[in-house]
Amino acid sequence: MAVPKPPASDELTAATQAPRRDPRHLTNLGEILSCLSSYQSEEAELSASLNGTAFRSRLHNRVPSTAAVSSTAHTAERVGGRVKSLDQEMGRISQAVDRVGQVMELKSSLMQLQASIDTQDWESATRYCVRAMSLPPQVISGPFAEAVVPTAENHLPPSQTLQTAREQLLSIFLKNFAHASRSRDAAATSRYFKLFPLIGWETEGLEAYASFVVDLVRVRAPTSANTASPLYHVTVLTALFENVAMIVDQHQPVVEKYYGKGKMQSVVERLLEECDRVVRSTLSNWREDRAIGKKLSAIGSSPFSLNTLRKQHSSNIANEDDSPNPREIDKVLSEIAGMCGRWSLFRKFLVEQLQHKELSEDLAEVSAKNEDPGSPTQLSEQVRLLENSYSQKDFDELLSSCYIPLEIWYIRAIIEKAHRLSTCDFSQAPPVTTTPDDVFYMLKTVYTRLLSAGSLKTVESTTTILKEVMERDYAGGIKNKLDDTYRNIGSSSARPERSERESRSSLVILLNDLDVSLSHMDRLTKDLLAYPAGTQLYLDAEQQGIKSAIMSLSGSIAKFAAILKSGMEQMFNQLMRAKMRTLIPDVYKDVSYVLDENSYANAEHQDIVRKRFTKFWEGLADGYKDTFTENNYRMLFGLALDTLLRPWEKHILTFHFSELGAVHFDRDLRSIIAYLSSQTTFGDIRDKFVRLQQISLLLNLDNGEDVEAFYNGSGVPWRLNIQEAKSIVGLKV
Repeated sequence: MAVPKPPASDELTAATQAPRRDPRHLTNLGEILSCLSSYQSEEAELSASLNGTAFRSRLHNRVPSTAAVSSTAHTAERVGGRVKSLDQEMGRISQAVDRVGQVMELKSSLMQLQASIDTQDWESATRYCVRAMSLPPQVISGPFAEAVVPTAENHLPPSQTLQTAREQLLSIFLKNFAHASRSRDAAATSRYFKLFPLIGWETEGLEAYASFVVDLVRVRAPTSANTASPLYHVTVLTALFENVAMIVDQHQPVVEKYYGKGKMQSVVERLLEECDRVVRSTLSNWREDRAIGKKLSAIGSSPFSLNTLRKQHSSNIANEDDSPNPREIDKVLSEIAGMCGRWSLFRKFLVEQLQHKELSEDLAEVSAKNEDPGSPTQLSEQVRLLENSYSQKDFDELLSSCYIPLEIWYIRAIIEKAHRLSTCDFSQAPPVTTTPDDVFYMLKTVYTRLLSAGSLKTVESTTTILKEVMERDYAGGIKNKLDDTYRNIGSSSARPERSERESRSSLVILLNDLDVSLSHMDRLTKDLLAYPAGTQLYLDAEQQGIKSAIMSLSGSIAKFAAILKSGMEQMFNQLMRAKMRTLIPDVYKDVSYVLDENSYANAEHQDIVRKRFTKFWEGLADGYKDTFTENNYRMLFGLALDTLLRPWEKHILTFHFSELGAVHFDRDLRSIIAYLSSQTTFGDIRDKFVRLQQISLLLNLDNGEDVEAFYNGSGVPWRLNIQEAKSIVGLKV
């Protein structure tokens, strides 16, 4: 059984109690070393023991007892509470001192305010009022101020005293401002105007200022004015809008300097109320002076009214005595466009003037990202202000109820008159009637006037109606004339050749009118896109809408082109197709391509195929080349070739060809192609003869050459299939 090791202290005790030998009695080296080792071990044990004892002693001396710690914490808490209480007392004393100072400041300001009012020193009164108002409300209405500030002369609470003084100053400023504005004293007006916002009467100051500027722009027409003048009502509105614009431009910097950014808008609202009053009165007088109700009633019963546009076209022409005079309607329309245009220009000015630069840039960025920049969600506050004004509503109603019906009646009456009085100048080439030039000149006039009205909504709706008018009344009128002419062809039994010649001349002229109309419409669209009113009268967000409306006007081109194509095909079928059925058989009558050297030389000398084709073709084309427009002649030329080529190919396949005959056929074909190319200025003639040229190529192959190998390896873009190629080569003898 193992004996446990004694603790270190016991070992130390045992070591110290072991007998020590005196070093002086040691006689050999071994004993000396053993004794030295023993002393060193004992020294180490003593050092370790002493170190542990010192650490425990120091730790015991430094760690306080629980009682000591508790006593110290209690003392600290008691001292901290006293310090905190002292801080609170100091804070309350400081607040009391501040409150006393503020109340004394209030009392002093109120006393000096009243003194300044008594001496009519309004700038000083305003300054002291501002000082009093700058104090916290809890100070002004506090019990301490209510107890200290009142005096024997003024026993009211300070808040009531201050409010009374403010109201007194407001009354005085309003009275003096009104007097200064009536006397047109600019210095005094500016003096009192800038005092209102300082004492908290900003709204009242702007209201007074608005009344002042409204009085500046009131329009009073002279009693001697000639209301029958076409420029009278336009001039009245122009003067009104120019005066308002001048006021806004000159006074906006002053208002924003003393009242802040955007404060001019409330003044503009009052100015717009004055505009509403003048606009409504002016438009009412204009309707009465121009008898608009009677004119609208007259055009309502006319066959050219807007309501009859989509009904069956009537051939009965209205009695001119019962219809309004187009010249009078034209003057009325110009007046409407002039008045609305002035409003649109004024509207754009106000929107741009009231919007801050940063806001304008943001709106422009939004409009660029938004597919519909005119949508209500993207309209600025300034645009909504004007859109909701009574003036805007009155002008919108004027355009919808008066302008659009009158303008549509006017253009329809002009188109009918242009068709009815149409004449043709046969001295010009190609011959066309006066109808396209007259109608498109008036259409440009009408659309220019429409753009000058400055209403995007009206431009979009009227453009749609104008397209329908041009398609139904203008192009439809030409189509009716074409149909009447087609029905008359061959109906006269006496001198049918003369009747056919006259009908052909009429058809050519009408088809030329349609072709000219296509170019006129394209040019008109480009001219309208460059019209300056598109940028002057419309907001930036409306620019794209105006361009889209103008571009949509060219949609009528498709209708014109369809009527032109249909008319050309009908004329070709009635006047040319029957004659072309015998052209190819007549050209190749008694012609053989089985030739020896003698017959080949004779055929080359006579050149009979080319001569016959030239004679017959000139007989067919006579009267068309010099009278048709280039586009129409090209269309007719294409119809003739398309009708001719397929029978031509079939007729060629009825021949047999010797080697020299194939060579002669190739020469005949090339000479005809060269002749036809010389008759036109367009370069697609040879493309139509590709199949015939490939037939000639196959006929001129060497006798020993394999057809299929040549077909597959020649690199020719064949229009003939391999079966057709083999059958063509089989025609060789």
